[in-house]
Amino acid sequence: MKLLTRIRRKEPLTRKDHYILLSMIPLYFIAVGLVLQPVDEIFAGIIRIFEEPDFLITDYFVIGGFGAAFFNAGIITLISIAIVYILGKDVSGHTITSVCLMFGFSLFGKNLLNIWLILFGVFLYSKYHKESISRYIYIGYYGTSLSPIITEVMQIEPLPTPARFILCALVGISIGFVLPPLATHVHNAHQGYSLYNVGFASGIIATVIISLFKSFGFEPASRLIWSEGNNLLFFGVLSVLFGGMILVGILIRGREIFGAYRQILKCTGISGTDYAKEFGCSATAFNMGINGLFATLFVIAVGGDLNGPTIGSIFTIVGFSATGKHLRNITPIMLGVLIGSMTKEWDIYQPSPILALLLSTTLAPIAGEFGIIAGIIAGYLHSSVALNVGIVYGGMNLYNNGFAGGIVAIFMVPVLQSVRDRIARARSHLSL
Repeated sequence: MKLLTRIRRKEPLTRKDHYILLSMIPLYFIAVGLVLQPVDEIFAGIIRIFEEPDFLITDYFVIGGFGAAFFNAGIITLISIAIVYILGKDVSGHTITSVCLMFGFSLFGKNLLNIWLILFGVFLYSKYHKESISRYIYIGYYGTSLSPIITEVMQIEPLPTPARFILCALVGISIGFVLPPLATHVHNAHQGYSLYNVGFASGIIATVIISLFKSFGFEPASRLIWSEGNNLLFFGVLSVLFGGMILVGILIRGREIFGAYRQILKCTGISGTDYAKEFGCSATAFNMGINGLFATLFVIAVGGDLNGPTIGSIFTIVGFSATGKHLRNITPIMLGVLIGSMTKEWDIYQPSPILALLLSTTLAPIAGEFGIIAGIIAGYLHSSVALNVGIVYGGMNLYNNGFAGGIVAIFMVPVLQSVRDRIARARSHLSL
C-alpha cells in the first residue's frame, strides 16, 4: 500500500520499493502458470524439467507444461533477486538485465538444479581473490548460460552415479571459477560492441569443455523441442506485462517520461551503459515495455511462435533495455536478420532463425555508434554466424548468439572504425 501511495503521489521510491517492483515480473508469471496448469501437474512437470537434457533448443513449455516452466523461471528469478538484495546492492540497470536473463533462459535451459555449481564456482573465485561476491554476482548469473553442461554430465550413462556427481562438481565449479577473468579479457576484444559479453566468454569455455568430451567419445545429439500454436495466449500475457511497465513509468514520472525516453534513444548503448542510473528506473521500465511490445509484435508479424525460447529471447531484449538497447539501435539489427532470411537458405519463422532475430540485438551498439546501414550489415552477418557456430559446442551454451555476436563485433568494429577515421581525415584535408 505504501508503494502504491508513493507511486500515486510521485514520491521517490526506496531501495525496497525498487526490489518489490522488480519482483513483480516473476510473481506475475508464477500467477499465470498457476492459472494455466494445475498445481499437481506443475510439480510433476518440474521433475521432468530436471530430468531432461537442456541444451539448445529445449522448450520447457513442452517438457513440463506452461505452469511448470513459468514456476521454474519465476522461483529462480525470485531467488536471484533475493540474493542481490541480501548482498546490499541497489537496483541498477545491470541488476535488471541479469534478473531478466535468469527468468528468460529458465524457460529453456536453466532450472532449479543445474545453476548452483556454476554460481558456487564464481563464489570460490571471489573468495580466492579475497573480494566480495557482490562484485561478481552478475557474471555468475550470466554464466549459468552453461548450466546445460551440468545436466548433460549427470546423464552420462556409462559412469556410475557417484562419479557423475564428482564430475558435475568439477566441471561446474571450474566453469564458475574461470568465467570472471575470461569475461573481463574478452570484453577488450569487441570493445563493448556486443552486449552479451559473458555469452562470448561462455562460448569459449563451452568449446573447450565439449571438445574434451568429444575426445573421450562423448558427443551430444542434436535437439529441437519447440511448442507452437499459442501466440494469442502469450501475446495477451506479454502485452499485459509490457503495458504495465509502460504505465508504471508514466505514473511515476508523468509527462517527463517522454523527455527521458528521448534521451535514452540518443545513447549508443555500448556495454557499460546503465539507463537506470542515468535516467531513472521509471524511464528504464518505460523503455523495457516499449521494446518488449515491439519484439513480441515483430515475432508475430514474421510468423514466429511465442513459446519458451522466444519469450526467453524477448526477455533478453527487455533485460538489456536497461543497459543498452532501445528502438533506434535494435531495429536496424533485426532488419538485417530479416533481410538475411530473404536471401539465405532458411525462413525467418523457423526456430533457430527467429531466435537469431531476437538475440542478434546484442549488436545494438554497432547501430547506435555507426548508424543504420552498419546495423543492418551487422544483423545480416550475425544471422549466418549464429546459425553455424553452435555446432562447435553442441548447443551447450544457451547464449549462443552472444558468442556469435562477439565474433561479428570483433570482425566489424575495427573495419568500421578505420572507415570512420578515413572519412574524418578526408574531411579535415589531411594526407593519407
